[in-house]
Amino acid sequence: MTVYRKHANWLWGSLTVAGIVGAVYFGWQLHTLQALNQQIQAGTVIKQGGSAYLQKFTAAYDQGQHGDYKHAVQTYGQALELSPPAEELPHIHFNIGNNLFLSGLVRTINEDGTFQDEARYAFTQAKIAYEQTLRLQPEDKAAKFNLALLHSVMARGMQAASKDQSHMELSNLPIGLP
Repeated sequence: MTVYRKHANWLWGSLTVAGIVGAVYFGWQLHTLQALNQQIQAGTVIKQGGSAYLQKFTAAYDQGQHGDYKHAVQTYGQALELSPPAEELPHIHFNIGNNLFLSGLVRTINEDGTFQDEARYAFTQAKIAYEQTLRLQPEDKAAKFNLALLHSVMARGMQAASKDQSHMELSNLPIGLP
């Protein structure tokens, strides 16, 4: 009977120590995550303490906030290469779409009111990013709104710019002397 009690006491003591160690570990993780959340809410770029994905995401967000849309899209692309959690994918694609949309809006327009080729390309890529967001998260109202807004902007100025006929290559001319 005393052997049984010793084993039972040892088992319960081990479980108690394991529980205390687990509680301390999860408390430390909670503290670390709260510190990261405070940095994110303050708008600072996370350079240490977070995952590589989180560092890329905050760097891309910061670039987009400062108007560096091209680099923000590139950095979001790098964040996608780091295999982020599945629930973060719609947010990344949404932010890519936002930065491409804004990039297209800051491009100048041609004399005839059509968008430049860079703007047309940015809008097309933004449309793809918003559609990807909606494939991953169909109920995302912000992505639906931005896609509808993008469609209204594209409808007004997306006709291709006319090419000047004097600079076109005439490929049906015979080569050589007649």
